[in-house]
Amino acid sequence: MYRKFPHFLAVACLALFTAAAGAQPLKVNQTEGFGKDQLLVFTYGQNFSCIHQPFDDLDNNGKVAAIDPSEFQRPVCTVGHQSTIGPTGDEIKDVVKLYVITPFFETNPAEPAFTPELGAALKSLFGFVPDAFKNHPGVAVQCPEPGLPLTDQVGAPGTCTMHTNQIDLGPLLGQLGAVPKGTSVVTPTINHSHIIDQQLHTGPIWWQIVSVLITDPSQWPTADGKHGITSLDKLRRAQQLGQASADVPTNFFLFFGSDTKGHH
Repeated sequence: MYRKFPHFLAVACLALFTAAAGAQPLKVNQTEGFGKDQLLVFTYGQNFSCIHQPFDDLDNNGKVAAIDPSEFQRPVCTVGHQSTIGPTGDEIKDVVKLYVITPFFETNPAEPAFTPELGAALKSLFGFVPDAFKNHPGVAVQCPEPGLPLTDQVGAPGTCTMHTNQIDLGPLLGQLGAVPKGTSVVTPTINHSHIIDQQLHTGPIWWQIVSVLITDPSQWPTADGKHGITSLDKLRRAQQLGQASADVPTNFFLFFGSDTKGHH
């Protein structure tokens, strides 16, 4: 016999279903991001691209790429050096930006860096080891992944779907005077989160990574996006107040589409 489903149970089931949908796990080709104070999901359609132009010498061996093909058989992804074009040949000014924020502060001095050698170098350079370079940062980050079921390297340094697993910080550190110019400083891709300011709902497109160091831990975004820097407006405000570095360009690009969390 048919029985009418009690109203309060129907409401409860709908609430549970809605909560489950909102908590939908990420797929292996997805990461989270922030935009306009909303939590987003990025779905990647192919691997990263790091541009080597003919007269670049990104491996610092004295030969430009045009006569040194070994330079770009393994792309060098640099922070502090910007290409003039994107992966499709568009001028760099026409490529949309992905702001990659990194925790450039230390929450737990006892937590080690990616390697002891890196930790010693960072402490020598800055007097502390930023969470950006730690195996287990003390703040929530969107890369490396918080946990994916299909990999045995869940959360390992440098792991983030369709990203490079290494970056060269040499150009940035050279500009800061921390190392001689022309020095390569290759590390695992550092712990980071993402911010966009264009349309929040996009199909897969190329985005140029612009790196920003967050120096004030009180401004770091929480995992749910309810506190901290979760929009470009808030990022610009933090930069004006000295809570974040200036924009640092890169030759590093990612290919993904964006949607709000719960609709992907």
